[in-house]
Amino acid sequence: MTARRSAHPAIIGLGLTEMSLRPGASAAELAAQALHSAITDADLAPAQIDGLLVGSSQGVRPDRVGVTLAAQAGLGDLRLLEHVEIKGATTVAMVQRATDAVREGRARSVACVFADAPLRPTGTAGSTYAHSGGTSGVRGLERASGVLGSVPTYALLAARWLSVTGGSAADLCAVAVSARQWAVGNPAAVQRRPLGADAYYASPMVSTPLRRLDCARPVNGAAAVVISAEPAAAGTPAVRVLGTGRAHPIRRRRAGAESWFGGGRTAVDDALAEAGLERGDLDLLELYDPFSVVTLCLLEEYGFCPPGRAGAMAREGALAPGGSLPTNTGGGQLSGFYLQGMTPLVEAVVQLRGTGGARQVPDAGTAFVGGLGGRSDHHAALILEAA
Repeated sequence: MTARRSAHPAIIGLGLTEMSLRPGASAAELAAQALHSAITDADLAPAQIDGLLVGSSQGVRPDRVGVTLAAQAGLGDLRLLEHVEIKGATTVAMVQRATDAVREGRARSVACVFADAPLRPTGTAGSTYAHSGGTSGVRGLERASGVLGSVPTYALLAARWLSVTGGSAADLCAVAVSARQWAVGNPAAVQRRPLGADAYYASPMVSTPLRRLDCARPVNGAAAVVISAEPAAAGTPAVRVLGTGRAHPIRRRRAGAESWFGGGRTAVDDALAEAGLERGDLDLLELYDPFSVVTLCLLEEYGFCPPGRAGAMAREGALAPGGSLPTNTGGGQLSGFYLQGMTPLVEAVVQLRGTGGARQVPDAGTAFVGGLGGRSDHHAALILEAA
């Protein structure tokens, strides 16, 4: 017997663990906590979950979360069980998969979970991420040259973006400062101390032109959502999934081709078309921002501002509280917490539920959520609406 079709699948449950800056529970333990929190928030019993999609941080790591979470978390028989891996685009891909399954009647209530625990008793989070990507081929050559992990590669992207647009460090500073302004009002954020330009410029350079405050800070934590045909719990607004889109530009990264930009706008256009909305209809943007420069790149690439204007918009305060284009309203990954694509999704749900407290965007009814994987290789877009 299949589940009944639903025309409007919605996010009815949200679960979030503490975002820790210290070693502790394993990724699987954190995932189970977030999963059960989301199920409880949805006012469902574990037996009512008939689908589970699991995302985990990239790389071959013995503690990465997989489909065994279903048994570890005590779920019953499932109609849908998958591990999804498209790097930073994974969360939106999971929501897209879950929404389609509920709409088509292949499942009725699907949980999507992401967990990570890069902070360990020995070593650093940076060393954990730096081991991803393998040691052969181009990645092996990079590793032998000292290019480890994402920071130096995104520093190359940042240098390219500043050169193409004529931007400056002031643009990066404005993004970091606006993200922190939002994080001050987010109890879940790991960096809430107010940030000014002087403190930004005093931040040590990690890989030119990226300073420490241009980079997201890894955390141990997990988040989960429940997408369902069931009604939301009394007093908890449902968040409808109106549109999704994906784009995967194949970058050759050799002479004659642009190594970093282009190809992502299709995902946004497709999501908006499915939702029947235009960019001007959106009340807030939740962009994938592992580095400050990525916010600037995506604002332009996704068509939310004219080419060459993102830096000026950030400096003028458009992205900050009270600005004309509220962006990354929980502090994003820069100042909130880095749970890859779950970070922007969680904040969008909070805003559309109207539970943002001091950081709540007034009358927030629609939101854009973006996912970005690899070196701008995978783009995923999501349009949400407060039901």
